[in-house]
Amino acid sequence: MDKKIFTRDFGGRALRVEVGELAQQANGSVLVTYGDSTVLATAVLNPKTKERCDYLPLTVDYEEKLYAAGKIKGSRFIKREGRAQDSAITKGRFIDRTLRPRFNQAIRNEIQVAITVLSYDKANDTDVLGILAASLALSISDIPWDGPVAGVRVGRAQLGVGRQDSQFIINPTFEERVAGDLEIVVAGTAQKINMMEAGAKELPEEEMLAAIAAGQKANEELITFQNEIIAELKPQKKQLEIKSISAELKNKVGKFLEDKLDEAIFAKEKHTRQNRLGQLHYDLVKFIRESETEEVDDKVSLAASFFEERIDATVHTNILKNERRPDNRKLNEVRELSCRVGVLARTHGSALFNRGNTQALATVTLGSPGDKQIIDGLEEEYKKRFIHHYNFPPFSVGETGGFRGPGRREIGHGALAERVLMQLIPDEKDFPYTIRVVSEILSSNGSSSMASVCGSSLALMDAGVPIKSPAAGIAMGLMIDTDGKKYKVLTDIQGPEDHHGDMDCKIAGTAQGVCGLQMDVKIEGVDLNILRDTLAQAKEARLHILQCMNNAIATARPNLSPFAPRIITIQINPDKIRDVIGPGGKVINEITAQTGVKIDIEDSGLIFVTSIDEASAQKAVEWIKNLTHEVTAGEIYQGKVTRLINFGAFVEILPGQEGLVHISELAPFRVERVDDIVKVGDSVTVKVKNIDDMGRINLTMRNTQKNNFPENQ
Repeated sequence: MDKKIFTRDFGGRALRVEVGELAQQANGSVLVTYGDSTVLATAVLNPKTKERCDYLPLTVDYEEKLYAAGKIKGSRFIKREGRAQDSAITKGRFIDRTLRPRFNQAIRNEIQVAITVLSYDKANDTDVLGILAASLALSISDIPWDGPVAGVRVGRAQLGVGRQDSQFIINPTFEERVAGDLEIVVAGTAQKINMMEAGAKELPEEEMLAAIAAGQKANEELITFQNEIIAELKPQKKQLEIKSISAELKNKVGKFLEDKLDEAIFAKEKHTRQNRLGQLHYDLVKFIRESETEEVDDKVSLAASFFEERIDATVHTNILKNERRPDNRKLNEVRELSCRVGVLARTHGSALFNRGNTQALATVTLGSPGDKQIIDGLEEEYKKRFIHHYNFPPFSVGETGGFRGPGRREIGHGALAERVLMQLIPDEKDFPYTIRVVSEILSSNGSSSMASVCGSSLALMDAGVPIKSPAAGIAMGLMIDTDGKKYKVLTDIQGPEDHHGDMDCKIAGTAQGVCGLQMDVKIEGVDLNILRDTLAQAKEARLHILQCMNNAIATARPNLSPFAPRIITIQINPDKIRDVIGPGGKVINEITAQTGVKIDIEDSGLIFVTSIDEASAQKAVEWIKNLTHEVTAGEIYQGKVTRLINFGAFVEILPGQEGLVHISELAPFRVERVDDIVKVGDSVTVKVKNIDDMGRINLTMRNTQKNNFPENQ
């Protein structure tokens, strides 16, 4: 293909698409530039069908290259980019969640979409650019795909005190994102929204809906632009081999299942449902193998796929027609809740949150400012003081498996809970601790990430962290009929409602508003009416959960755990920092060695002294105060004589600070020889007489009653 360039002004910046020059062996590739940020997206299809595969084998990788921002990896020993950072993994996940619903789920050929960041201008983020690039790479390729899709980030600038004075910004710069109270990525087709990822500062539901509408309107412009490119390039799509079940086999499976599905699906307990469906699946496979003689393995696979379709249809029909959920709850009913705090004796804060069969154990650890995590990615290096980690061990779903560290799902769920809670963490000047929260999912049956929000909020209050408000979260689902006209929104989805439902929308926040949102779908998407109902129903559930949480603990404890470190803050003159550190760190190392404290110093002269033992902390603080105290005339000190000279004696009044007592100031009478009055090592009381223009301290021992002078000769 010859190189072609397409341009469009979008959001006041130049948007440029290049095709035909780079990565020509991929099925589809595009280079997209927005401002000075550039991403390359490629799409590759394996022509061979993946054997014994019962899912769409799609992989979406998002790669950030440090050279894109003109950076070299900070490690002294490793300079090559290694494992993707958590932020890059979450970006790859939401691109995946935007693309995946637009594929025929029956495809069994491996498909890989790779988005590589080649240039980053530190203003225009490359994640939403990656959605556009990936969509175009698939759309102009020969890979069957029902696109295009588009995504934008919506921010909000505060123009006044009231929220009514604010305006939405499409694809805000990094500075605008930091200054605003909202950040939401909205993606989808020209008609529907199929993916969202949001963080907000307790935003009311109607304002969140308005932001979504603004994002959807902007997406329409990007999809029009893509359609113009697709129309000019005229890609020809491949016809893939997609095995489908015959009418004869479908009829045979349908007769075998008959009314057995209702009995298997509708059970209050997860294990009962799983056992029944597992047994029914086993019986079906056995039936097919015994009744078929040709292509048995293929027919078993097709029968298993049709079995899943029948479960899907059964769940949909019962909810849409009869409002009957698998566990017989009402559509807006939250499962049984229980909360408990202070469950672990030696942690700084802990809580156990239960919602049905989902159970999250959250712990809080408080550390010094020096415990902050250093983030070195495409953006300027920064330090992170609030960290949320999410763990999902295999036993949480009754399975065996290895403990090999967090995968993409765990990282994504942890990031979602962190985004919510970050809105509520107190400012560092008010609470200077580094805060790490860990959510251990001990049992899972629906929305463990939202259980993490609830458990972590409780644990933070148990630890005495003065969060702005308690936070809770809930997962909302959707069942919609084939023509898209009739739908039911479900509160607190689990099991088959999640697996066979049409939407998974996690919404978290406080009683005042939304702090975080994440949505993906299995259909084309949802409209604003569905989202309005979802947000309203989620608020109702959130308030219900918060009421239960408030019964366990409503506000932060007034005192920290006795096992948590105490931090004492001191402000010194920045010019005195060198006095605290000393040559080669000698002074600060001596302080920490003798007191056992941790000392963190900022360029502003703000010093944090952290210690479990308050007495040690006070000792270190006094030491630092003595090192940095600025001497003024009239102050009296008990000092030590360090040197004698012909015309006086030098006395150390503070660590590292000496003053001169002139021979005429040694006593209230005439002194012939300095060593007649003092000797090196003597402890004497001195008064600051004055400080000259060169900063030299002049002392006097006259008129100080504490000194014992030799008899006047």
